[in-house]
Amino acid sequence: MVDYIIETDGLTREFTRRGKGRETLRKTTLRAVDELRLLVGPGESVGYIGANGAGKSTTIKMLVGILVPTSGTVRTCGIDPHRERRRLAAQVGVVFGQRSQLWWDLPVRESFDILAAIHQLPGAAARSRSTELIEQLELTEFLATPVRQLSLGQRMRAEVAAALLHRPRLVILDEPTIGLDVLSKQRLREFLITERREHGTTLLLTTHDMGDIERLCERVLVVDHGRAVYDGSLDGLARAAGAERTLVLDFADATPDLTGIPHTTHLGSEVAGARQRLAFDSEMTTAATVLAAVGERAQLRDLSIEEPDIEDVVRRIYRASR
Repeated sequence: MVDYIIETDGLTREFTRRGKGRETLRKTTLRAVDELRLLVGPGESVGYIGANGAGKSTTIKMLVGILVPTSGTVRTCGIDPHRERRRLAAQVGVVFGQRSQLWWDLPVRESFDILAAIHQLPGAAARSRSTELIEQLELTEFLATPVRQLSLGQRMRAEVAAALLHRPRLVILDEPTIGLDVLSKQRLREFLITERREHGTTLLLTTHDMGDIERLCERVLVVDHGRAVYDGSLDGLARAAGAERTLVLDFADATPDLTGIPHTTHLGSEVAGARQRLAFDSEMTTAATVLAAVGERAQLRDLSIEEPDIEDVVRRIYRASR
């Protein structure tokens, strides 16, 4: 029997809204999460994506016990989140991109000391773990700086360290790279990859940055109006949406348009045909087969493959689900 880190069945959350003005007595019900079934095993890395208002943050709040489900069941790390929030806090680390768990006027180092005391970490273990996180996330230069004086990139790295200080089994990251520069994003992604590899940490990531999903997640769950409309791999997501891969072909000389190659669409030519783009459906053919056909008609000098744009793939999934 698998001990799931996240296990939900029929998970539903509704909100009641009152009207405004003359409609004050009128109530409407909004279903933010709609009978969600989600199983996440130990060590998995899952991207939980969808448009604003799709129900992602509401789901997270139920997973950690901040909200009570309207119906259905949820267990996180084998624990009922709402009934045993304090016990669950020792198993889960959460980072909200728009909120801080650090003390605003205190130096970063003191926030870590307070969190270690809250989690009742032994002194030696707390010092060892703090040192590890400080080194890996490059925090040394601003440990003595009050949190309010940190740049956004510095604060987010400190937030991740704070969430992982007690070695949680599950880390939930809600828009962790929002507003970060390219270098800060790269540092954070590399750290999370290392943390999963060395400690078997389970990761649930919500983000609008598709680079985060592509680099950090092995599995993707797409939600639309609170319903799961896709659950599988990134490659499978593109196939489910009917998205095509694109071959960018560079030739030694000007080349006539490569039309008529089976299961491909000629997207355009540049430099008198010396560079051409062919889209192909990976369900119907392979890049190798297409290249063999191209080689019979022209001398190929170089090539690259462009993968489908993930945001476009998600839009296609939404349209199909509706």
